[in-house]
Amino acid sequence: MDGVCFNREGSHGPGPSAPVPEPVSDTVSDTVSDTGMKRRRFLGCVAAAGVAAAGCDLAPEEGFRNACRDPRALPASQHPLVAAAWNGLDSSRVIDSHCHVFGNGANGSGLWFNPRMDDAMHPVLALQRRAFLNAACVPPGSADVDAAVIERLRAQCEAMREGFGVLLLAFDWARDARGAPDRERSTFHVPDDYVRDLALRFPARFAWAASIHPYDPAALDRLDAAAAQGALAVKWLPTAQGIDPADARCDAFYRKLAALRLPLVTHAGDERAVTGFGEHLGNPLRLRRPLDAGVRVVAAHCASLGRGRDLDTPGAPMVGNFDLFARLMDDPRYGRSLLGDLAAVVQANRNDTVARLLSRPDWHDRLVNGSDYPLPGVPSLVSLRALVDRGLLDAGAVAPLRELRDHNVLSFDFVLKRSLALEGRRFPAKVFETRRHFPPVRGTSVGSAVDPAMRAQ
Repeated sequence: MDGVCFNREGSHGPGPSAPVPEPVSDTVSDTVSDTGMKRRRFLGCVAAAGVAAAGCDLAPEEGFRNACRDPRALPASQHPLVAAAWNGLDSSRVIDSHCHVFGNGANGSGLWFNPRMDDAMHPVLALQRRAFLNAACVPPGSADVDAAVIERLRAQCEAMREGFGVLLLAFDWARDARGAPDRERSTFHVPDDYVRDLALRFPARFAWAASIHPYDPAALDRLDAAAAQGALAVKWLPTAQGIDPADARCDAFYRKLAALRLPLVTHAGDERAVTGFGEHLGNPLRLRRPLDAGVRVVAAHCASLGRGRDLDTPGAPMVGNFDLFARLMDDPRYGRSLLGDLAAVVQANRNDTVARLLSRPDWHDRLVNGSDYPLPGVPSLVSLRALVDRGLLDAGAVAPLRELRDHNVLSFDFVLKRSLALEGRRFPAKVFETRRHFPPVRGTSVGSAVDPAMRAQ
């Protein structure tokens, strides 16, 4: 969950700029009492004030609550837009490559939220947790958050075309310099075993990526195990986990990754949801070390937020992180090894990035679609009207997309990106046929086609 514009709360983590009311089920939402309506309007006003205070480009007109309607009950008016989005795509090659899961560990799953996120003494963190729960349509007061998150995610996947799947991301602990887990500075934890077992139980829709901190003394053994058990990638969020991608301590890990041909999906640019170790760790130029070691790197969000130091020119002014990412993308040494993912790039605070990505057809073969689920379930993060005003979206698509978002945020994110255009130029099919960028896994039904370039690494 590393794409939303949140304020920070202390050194250990953030809180949302816009509080989100608790989700309301379909059976209740149409008969809610006047008191409930007033409460939601009040929370909406508080959310708008939070947006203003944070200085974020959010969209209050889109609302602050996921409607959580039945994904199987999309109205007929949605079908033409959805059909157009799938036109020319092989659904067996389409995988949402950036999908988070989380929970409260109710059934011994090992899932964990920092207790501060449910503590009245940390109201901003508590609101952040509510935002995540609402985005994933977890019913208020649910005792088993783990199951509720997966039930909703599966329902949305099942409402997509046959063959479509999602890459579930594990999330390792923040760790100290010795590699020991640092719970105090961790925001949430998703064990490798948890997402692995989900992929084994539901292979038609789920694949998985491990999250292995390179400072963990057991990192190399864990990496071997993950590859043997079918992981498609390794996921890092350096600013939240305390990882320096340019650290020589990562070199053995990089050599192993390259040998196993596992991509590294790592956050790049500023991090606004779960932070704690410094934005400098998200500087895209720090990714040169794994790239030079032969690792295929997927820079999450195309480093589309914040500014970083120009490490190539000491003392130079700060540079936009996207510009630093562009420098790497344009370096011929990394033409086959550096990719960028589209997770969260449609958020209101990244609209400039969308236009720049559309304008670079020479990059399109190296862009990888992902949603950053469940964040598309926070409606105010994406301003459809702003995309129209920028000439990137047809005005006639706004109402159907809003209705689609009420039912299935995976489909909403996918269809929105397929509908974007700049002067007639769209993201081509290969951006969405993402399965080709990941290694084949025996015994899974979530796509099987792999780019020949992947085999040639």
